Amino acid sequence: MDGMNRGPRSGKGLLKWFLWKHKRDAQFRSGELSDDTDCEDEEDLFELSAQAMEVDACVPRNELRIFVGTWNVAGKSPVGSLAEDLDDWLNLKDAADVYVLGFQEIVPLKPMNVIGGEDPKEAAKWNMLIGKALNERDGCRWLTPMLNPVLDDHYQYAGTSDYEARRSISSSMMIPLQEHPLMKRGKSYTGSKYKLMASKKMVGVFISVWMKKDLLRRYRVSNVRVCSVPCGIMNCLGNKGSVSVSMSVEGTSFCFIAAHLASGEKKGDEGRRNHQVSEIFRRTYFPRFNKDDDKNHPLTILGHDQIFWFGDLNYRLYLENDLPRELIRKQDWRALQQFDQLRKEQEDGVFQGWKEGNIEFAPTYKYSSLNGNRYSGGLPSRRREKQRTPAWCDRILWYGKGARQISYSRSESKFSDHRPVSALFATQIEVAKANPIVAPLPAIFTSTAPSIQLQTGKSAHCENAKSTLMSLIVNDMESLPEATLKL
Repeated sequence: MDGMNRGPRSGKGLLKWFLWKHKRDAQFRSGELSDDTDCEDEEDLFELSAQAMEVDACVPRNELRIFVGTWNVAGKSPVGSLAEDLDDWLNLKDAADVYVLGFQEIVPLKPMNVIGGEDPKEAAKWNMLIGKALNERDGCRWLTPMLNPVLDDHYQYAGTSDYEARRSISSSMMIPLQEHPLMKRGKSYTGSKYKLMASKKMVGVFISVWMKKDLLRRYRVSNVRVCSVPCGIMNCLGNKGSVSVSMSVEGTSFCFIAAHLASGEKKGDEGRRNHQVSEIFRRTYFPRFNKDDDKNHPLTILGHDQIFWFGDLNYRLYLENDLPRELIRKQDWRALQQFDQLRKEQEDGVFQGWKEGNIEFAPTYKYSSLNGNRYSGGLPSRRREKQRTPAWCDRILWYGKGARQISYSRSESKFSDHRPVSALFATQIEVAKANPIVAPLPAIFTSTAPSIQLQTGKSAHCENAKSTLMSLIVNDMESLPEATLKL
């Protein structure tokens, strides 16, 4: 406890010593320093210096606010009228530092879309809409920086690794030096507030990661990678599966996994979802390259410091259709959660040890396509509507130390049969200390070993000096000419 309490006092003591030293140096140069100068502070010099030596040497930590969102858009293409819904979902009144957005079914899951080659157009439309929402709110000029998503799993953000260059006054924005060829089709505009860091599409599963540009000036962002894992038909098609982004901010590694797992509410369907989760853990891989700045960058999901898994996970409720609707009408979320399939499966080992915020909102699936204000089906049965038990299919989980959830909520867009879900996190990152540049300290007084004799005749022993700072002070004192002292 004593060590913890000395931290603030140590910083204050160090500041006080340097202020005192500066004042004495100014007096010495101007000839104002005389025999009767008040040396009351000199008596505490080594006490203050000793306190300064005890300044916490731990790696400093800074906080990032990360917004994580997931939305199954039911195969619908984004339209201009969606901007208001997007603004509400992103909660731009309380802007975050990083936005990580996961989408499912950005294209209809038809055979041609699943089996055919990737078409980047829909992902580009979503990126344009997201970029406008994030940047134009503050009056920033905005044009999409990337017309197409990254298709290559070996994508690497090639920002500068020169830490000192970013600290210099002349350092400019960290713009990727060598980007994926598809990214070169777009342009970067200095007026925009957020930069698209990574984007990856696999059939209908899509992830888009944005970061404030001023963070790229402040922090070292490195080793941005993407990976896709198809888990659909025959365990190799991308109608189900995940797209992931790995990146490091200073000394902290992050992994973001946007997933779409097997659907179905029949008994045993949860087993298929569990298997796909295991496959994503097993097959997600972020290779290292020779030019990597950090050779210890994690290769797998669980190797990261902070991990966020989100998407249409499709876990349902262990209940018949009528009781959930009654509990929803009463807004008894706690009673409903007792039958939540994901919570039950976590007890048996799936996502064991992972965290999820308390759910204080209605199930997000499935809403009627005929009337977006109510759930599909129910009694009496309505024509052309599927009978589905409402469920919390859209979820956000996290794992690792240094993350604290601030909020967990859903938005009320009627764009699809799912409601978008979001969570805001405060995350801690480790910031590497720059090597301090020690400037020569002006000489104020001298000493004769083993003690230091000041002008007033008061002495302070320096035999037990243990730090570099103390050594500098002693050397400083010894450098003053003898003639300047009254011994």
